[in-house]
Amino acid sequence: QVQLVESGGGLVQPGGSLRLSCAASGSIFSVMGWYRQAPGKQRELVATITRGSTTDYSDSVKGRFTISRDDAKNTVYLQMNNLKFEDTAVYYCNRSPPLRILWGQGTQVTVSS
Repeated sequence: QVQLVESGGGLVQPGGSLRLSCAASGSIFSVMGWYRQAPGKQRELVATITRGSTTDYSDSVKGRFTISRDDAKNTVYLQMNNLKFEDTAVYYCNRSPPLRILWGQGTQVTVSS
């Protein structure tokens, strides 16, 4: 069974940038997604990418976040620019649509001044 490990989170000031990585123990799926869950809120999908690198974004991150993938490295990335307070959340990667068994520990992103 493929395992997904997220990394790259941290504490950043508003307007700052972070790059998240999602390393898979095996081949990544045709459509991969980045999700996030803020305190007290449901987990939401923020970006997806197909094997052909077609991307889609939620309105809340469009124009600020960029999802990419490197199938040779079994890794998916999320470049996050111009971060806002409301981007604070635990970020997860998973297939899209997600599989319950693939949820990892996520990586915490905190935007604070």
